[in-house]
Amino acid sequence: MRVLAFGIAKDIFGSAEVEIESDKIKYVDQLKIFLEEKYSRLSQLGSYMIALNNEYASGTEAIHDGDELAIIPPVSGG
Repeated sequence: MRVLAFGIAKDIFGSAEVEIESDKIKYVDQLKIFLEEKYSRLSQLGSYMIALNNEYASGTEAIHDGDELAIIPPVSGG
């Protein structure tokens, strides 16, 4: 599966997207755990969201082949 990264997540991944090959990741929560184990700096963010097909996803949402996933870090402004 392909995961897009924005903002600080792009710096953490070292790329605007990462390819993940795992048959064990079926739900958004499982993806989050996998990414935080592989990219420990991600877990240090105060919070971040995962978007599934351009919609913010809850942890229990299923991931299917061809879904678009994205990491949306916290945004600050002034």
